[in-house]
Amino acid sequence: MSRIGKSPITIPEGVTVDHKDGVVTVKGKLGELKQEVKDIDVKVEDNVITFERSSEKSDQKAKHGLYRALINNMIEGVTNGFTKELELVGVGYRASNQGNKLDLAVGYSHNIVIDLAPEVKVETVSEKGKNPIVKLTSHDKQLVGQVAAKIRSFRKPEPYKGKGIKFVGEQLRRKAGKSA
Repeated sequence: MSRIGKSPITIPEGVTVDHKDGVVTVKGKLGELKQEVKDIDVKVEDNVITFERSSEKSDQKAKHGLYRALINNMIEGVTNGFTKELELVGVGYRASNQGNKLDLAVGYSHNIVIDLAPEVKVETVSEKGKNPIVKLTSHDKQLVGQVAAKIRSFRKPEPYKGKGIKFVGEQLRRKAGKSA
Protein backbone atom coordinates (compact mmCIF):
# COMPACT_ATOMS: atom_id res chain seq x y z
CA MET A 1 0.00 0.00 0.00
CA SER A 2 1.23 3.48 -0.81
CA ARG A 3 2.56 5.15 2.32
CA ILE A 4 1.84 8.59 0.91
CA GLY A 5 -1.56 7.61 -0.49
CA LYS A 6 -2.94 6.14 2.72
CA SER A 7 -2.11 9.14 4.93
CA PRO A 8 -5.15 11.44 5.29
CA ILE A 9 -5.15 15.20 4.64
CA THR A 10 -6.68 17.53 7.21
CA ILE A 11 -8.43 20.54 5.70
CA PRO A 12 -7.40 23.83 7.37
CA GLU A 13 -9.89 26.58 8.25
CA GLY A 14 -10.96 28.81 5.38
CA VAL A 15 -10.52 26.07 2.76
CA THR A 16 -13.41 24.26 1.09
CA VAL A 17 -12.99 21.00 -0.82
CA ASP A 18 -15.67 19.69 -3.19
CA HIS A 19 -15.64 16.36 -5.03
CA LYS A 20 -18.10 16.00 -7.92
CA ASP A 21 -17.98 13.87 -11.07
CA GLY A 22 -14.31 12.94 -10.63
CA VAL A 23 -13.14 16.54 -10.19
CA VAL A 24 -11.78 17.83 -6.87
CA THR A 25 -12.15 21.60 -6.39
CA VAL A 26 -10.20 23.39 -3.65
CA LYS A 27 -11.07 27.01 -2.75
CA GLY A 28 -9.14 29.18 -0.34
CA LYS A 29 -8.12 32.76 0.39
CA LEU A 30 -5.52 32.82 -2.44
CA GLY A 31 -7.60 31.25 -5.20
CA GLU A 32 -9.29 28.17 -6.59
CA LEU A 33 -7.73 25.03 -8.10
CA LYS A 34 -9.24 21.98 -9.82
CA GLN A 35 -7.86 18.47 -10.33
CA GLU A 36 -9.42 15.57 -12.21
CA VAL A 37 -9.15 12.28 -10.28
CA LYS A 38 -9.45 8.91 -12.06
CA ASP A 39 -9.51 5.35 -10.64
CA ILE A 40 -9.15 6.53 -7.02
CA ASP A 41 -11.99 7.03 -4.52
CA VAL A 42 -11.82 10.39 -2.74
CA LYS A 43 -13.80 10.80 0.49
CA VAL A 44 -14.26 14.19 2.17
CA GLU A 45 -15.62 13.81 5.72
CA ASP A 46 -15.26 16.05 8.83
CA ASN A 47 -12.42 18.20 7.42
CA VAL A 48 -10.40 15.08 6.50
CA ILE A 49 -9.74 13.78 2.97
CA THR A 50 -8.92 10.10 2.47
CA PHE A 51 -7.91 8.28 -0.71
CA GLU A 52 -8.72 4.62 -1.43
CA ARG A 53 -8.07 2.41 -4.43
CA SER A 54 -10.32 -0.43 -5.51
CA SER A 55 -7.62 -2.88 -6.69
CA GLU A 56 -3.91 -3.63 -6.42
CA LYS A 57 -3.10 -2.91 -10.08
CA SER A 58 0.20 -1.09 -10.56
CA ASP A 59 -1.56 1.75 -12.40
CA GLN A 60 -3.84 2.39 -9.44
CA LYS A 61 -0.97 2.04 -6.97
CA ALA A 62 0.92 4.76 -8.82
CA LYS A 63 -2.08 7.11 -8.94
CA HIS A 64 -2.90 6.56 -5.25
CA GLY A 65 0.07 8.54 -3.93
CA LEU A 66 0.09 10.91 -6.90
CA TYR A 67 -3.43 12.25 -6.38
CA ARG A 68 -2.91 12.53 -2.63
CA ALA A 69 0.24 14.63 -3.22
CA LEU A 70 -1.44 16.79 -5.89
CA ILE A 71 -4.45 17.60 -3.70
CA ASN A 72 -2.20 18.24 -0.69
CA ASN A 73 -0.23 20.73 -2.85
CA MET A 74 -3.50 22.38 -3.91
CA ILE A 75 -4.54 22.86 -0.27
CA GLU A 76 -1.08 24.17 0.64
CA GLY A 77 -1.20 26.54 -2.34
CA VAL A 78 -4.58 28.14 -1.60
CA THR A 79 -3.61 28.69 2.07
CA ASN A 80 0.07 29.77 1.90
CA GLY A 81 1.08 29.88 -1.78
CA PHE A 82 4.37 28.84 -3.37
CA THR A 83 7.46 30.94 -4.13
CA LYS A 84 10.40 30.32 -6.45
CA GLU A 85 13.43 32.61 -6.50
CA LEU A 86 15.81 32.89 -9.45
CA GLU A 87 19.22 34.54 -9.30
CA LEU A 88 20.85 36.18 -12.34
CA VAL A 89 24.63 35.59 -12.15
CA GLY A 90 26.72 37.51 -14.67
CA VAL A 91 28.17 40.90 -15.49
CA GLY A 92 25.45 43.23 -16.82
CA TYR A 93 22.59 40.81 -16.12
CA ARG A 94 19.50 42.76 -15.07
CA ALA A 95 15.84 42.12 -14.37
CA SER A 96 12.90 44.50 -14.04
CA ASN A 97 9.15 44.21 -14.10
CA GLN A 98 6.09 46.33 -14.85
CA GLY A 99 3.06 44.52 -13.50
CA ASN A 100 3.22 40.98 -14.88
CA LYS A 101 5.76 41.77 -17.62
CA LEU A 102 9.27 40.61 -16.82
CA ASP A 103 12.18 42.24 -18.68
CA LEU A 104 15.48 40.30 -18.62
CA ALA A 105 18.89 41.45 -19.89
CA VAL A 106 21.02 38.29 -19.84
CA GLY A 107 23.81 38.86 -22.35
CA TYR A 108 21.93 38.73 -25.63
CA SER A 109 21.78 41.58 -28.16
CA HIS A 110 18.18 42.21 -27.09
CA ASN A 111 16.21 42.12 -23.85
CA ILE A 112 13.83 39.23 -23.25
CA VAL A 113 10.32 40.39 -22.33
CA ILE A 114 7.96 37.77 -20.89
CA ASP A 115 4.22 38.17 -20.29
CA LEU A 116 3.45 36.01 -17.26
CA ALA A 117 0.14 34.34 -16.45
CA PRO A 118 -2.16 36.46 -14.26
CA GLU A 119 -2.00 33.83 -11.48
CA VAL A 120 1.77 34.37 -11.11
CA LYS A 121 2.98 37.46 -9.28
CA VAL A 122 6.52 38.60 -10.11
CA GLU A 123 8.86 40.78 -8.09
CA THR A 124 12.43 41.80 -8.92
CA VAL A 125 15.06 42.71 -6.32
CA SER A 126 18.20 44.58 -7.43
CA GLU A 127 20.72 45.65 -4.80
CA LYS A 128 24.06 47.27 -5.54
CA GLY A 129 26.87 44.74 -5.39
CA LYS A 130 24.53 41.73 -5.40
CA ASN A 131 23.03 39.60 -8.15
CA PRO A 132 19.48 40.50 -9.26
CA ILE A 133 16.77 38.17 -7.91
CA VAL A 134 13.41 37.36 -9.53
CA LYS A 135 10.69 36.16 -7.11
CA LEU A 136 7.72 34.27 -8.55
CA THR A 137 4.68 33.67 -6.31
CA SER A 138 1.46 31.77 -7.05
CA HIS A 139 -1.09 29.44 -5.49
CA ASP A 140 -0.47 26.84 -8.24
CA LYS A 141 2.74 24.87 -7.59
CA GLN A 142 2.88 23.36 -11.07
CA LEU A 143 2.44 26.74 -12.79
CA VAL A 144 5.06 28.59 -10.73
CA GLY A 145 7.56 25.77 -11.32
CA GLN A 146 6.87 25.76 -15.05
CA VAL A 147 7.32 29.54 -15.33
CA ALA A 148 10.55 29.40 -13.29
CA ALA A 149 11.91 26.61 -15.51
CA LYS A 150 11.02 28.63 -18.64
CA ILE A 151 12.86 31.70 -17.33
CA ARG A 152 15.87 29.56 -16.35
CA SER A 153 15.97 28.03 -19.85
CA PHE A 154 16.82 31.42 -21.42
CA ARG A 155 20.35 31.24 -19.97
CA LYS A 156 21.16 28.06 -18.04
CA PRO A 157 24.15 28.29 -15.67
CA GLU A 158 27.38 27.19 -17.31
CA PRO A 159 29.75 24.91 -15.38
CA TYR A 160 32.99 26.96 -15.62
CA LYS A 161 32.17 30.40 -14.19
CA GLY A 162 28.59 29.72 -13.06
CA LYS A 163 27.13 32.50 -15.22
CA GLY A 164 23.43 32.24 -16.05
CA ILE A 165 20.04 32.07 -14.37
CA LYS A 166 19.90 29.70 -11.42
CA PHE A 167 17.55 28.95 -8.55
CA VAL A 168 18.49 30.54 -5.22
CA GLY A 169 20.26 27.87 -3.20
CA GLU A 170 20.94 25.64 -6.22
CA GLN A 171 24.30 23.85 -6.07
CA LEU A 172 26.05 23.93 -9.43
CA ARG A 173 28.54 21.30 -10.50
CA ARG A 174 31.64 23.26 -11.39
CA LYS A 175 34.42 22.13 -13.74
CA ALA A 176 38.10 23.04 -13.66
CA GLY A 177 39.41 25.16 -16.51
CA LYS A 178 42.12 24.38 -19.08
CA SER A 179 45.01 24.38 -16.62
CA ALA A 180 43.66 21.34 -14.75
